Amino acid sequence: MIWCRFDDGRPRYGLVEGDVVIPVSGGPFGWHEPHYDQPRPVAGLRLLPPVWPGTFFCAGLNYRGHAERAAAGGHAVPTRPEIGYRANNALIGPGEPIIRPAGYAEPLETEGELVAIIGRAVRHCTRQEARDAVLGWTIGNDVSARAWQRTDRTFWRAKNSDTFKPMGPYLVTEADPLAATTTVRLDGSVAASFRTGDMVFDPFEFIAAMSRYITLSPGDVVWMGTDETVAMIPGQVVDISIDGLGTLSNPVTEEKLP
Repeated sequence: MIWCRFDDGRPRYGLVEGDVVIPVSGGPFGWHEPHYDQPRPVAGLRLLPPVWPGTFFCAGLNYRGHAERAAAGGHAVPTRPEIGYRANNALIGPGEPIIRPAGYAEPLETEGELVAIIGRAVRHCTRQEARDAVLGWTIGNDVSARAWQRTDRTFWRAKNSDTFKPMGPYLVTEADPLAATTTVRLDGSVAASFRTGDMVFDPFEFIAAMSRYITLSPGDVVWMGTDETVAMIPGQVVDISIDGLGTLSNPVTEEKLP
């Protein structure tokens, strides 16, 4: 199934069937009822992030190439799954602008990431139970302000400024993204491409390791890291595609203070 979440005067779930969305009462985490008599063209909808997570988890340095490049700068290649957190205020949906904050002059960096969406609560789970806990997948754009990342004591603004975490376009329940390719385009030209499954630790290893200490709940998201980073500036459009999951597209703009 392909789910979306859209603005219907309030956030609402729908099922994507070709170029139309079937509005749904309920949602993907429990009971739902499609309303086939109310189809909406996908092109006419404002899509929202496909879930609004209770907890927003994010893996770092989870691809060998990215980790080894970071190791050259003094960061160790991970030897076990370790997770970080991001802030919901940074989430935006497809088509919404990524806004470079006023006073920040350097390019931002984009990281195309696979996102696992949790569908059932898990604690002390096995790898197979972790696999069963994943309801589906979506795409994330992990935007970073590297100058702030180098100088601040935490990632509070370098990773979590408003609009720095586009996510979408859909929640896809029947896909094998670990066999897919992630492609990042700037203004239509390929800027990065890598095998999505070439991770140091896959999503199920992460979920099983996390669950030893943390309860993961329906709607939580786990962003899985990237193998390549790409610089982007205001005026450009960044598209991130993962086979079977669609394309997450967002323009980059500059903050205009009054």
